[in-house]
Amino acid sequence: MANAGLYLVATPIGNLGDITLRALSVLGGVDLIACEDTRVSRRLLDRYGIRTRLTAYHDHNAQTVRPRLLDQIAEGQSIALISDAGMPLISDPGYKLVRDAVAQDIGVTVVPGPSSVSSALALSGLPSDRYLFAGFLPSRKAARTHALAEVKDVAATLIFFEAARRLPQSIADMAAVFGARPVAVARELTKKFEDVQRGTLPELAAYYKDAGPPKGEVVVVVAPPGDDLAGEVDVDAVLRPLLAQHSLKQAVAAATAATGMPRREVYARALEITGDT
Repeated sequence: MANAGLYLVATPIGNLGDITLRALSVLGGVDLIACEDTRVSRRLLDRYGIRTRLTAYHDHNAQTVRPRLLDQIAEGQSIALISDAGMPLISDPGYKLVRDAVAQDIGVTVVPGPSSVSSALALSGLPSDRYLFAGFLPSRKAARTHALAEVKDVAATLIFFEAARRLPQSIADMAAVFGARPVAVARELTKKFEDVQRGTLPELAAYYKDAGPPKGEVVVVVAPPGDDLAGEVDVDAVLRPLLAQHSLKQAVAAATAATGMPRREVYARALEITGDT
């Protein structure tokens, strides 16, 4: 049996069983496992013959469940917190549970393991010495563009989660805000159909405009400022995806910033592309 306290346990982010022996030992030894979705977690536990009791802990019930979990730990129980995939506290409500546990002098132990953030960064081929995980982007275009502008000048590789259905629009917005920086889109990490698309933001904006939204879970990794390849990118590759998503004026302004070309030249090419001569 595990000692009383809160255990943060990483679970597989794919279906290949990438879970540590220590994680299995803790999950089998605690009194209770708090998880995002009991159905998802039960499948994982059944695979390893673990019969520990489960309780749901997610965004919709956290405010009610959190005090109960802390009371149980204070009474001498051991509780593990897991997410549906990967390391808990990455885009889930776990940090408030840890915050309140620390405030009550409850012991917190981390049992590390797979993380889609670090996995995508490693696969991207982009600088890994400094990075910023920016979480999920807003679903609405105006808010998303504002969020991107806030991190535009951060001197670090940027990592985002994004819903697959919004990926084409989000990549186009990144091209408009960031210019022609290198980017890697990692999909279905550690799963059978793992895929990584690499290129510049305008290139991948054009790719996803034609290919449409991919399937599965997506992590987007964008190079830091100063690592752009604007001078090497054909203006058409920059303009076409921007024109598909923005007004002529907005597309020209974004392409001018991305390529460094004179605005009149970019504007003239944009008119040729749209046929509005």
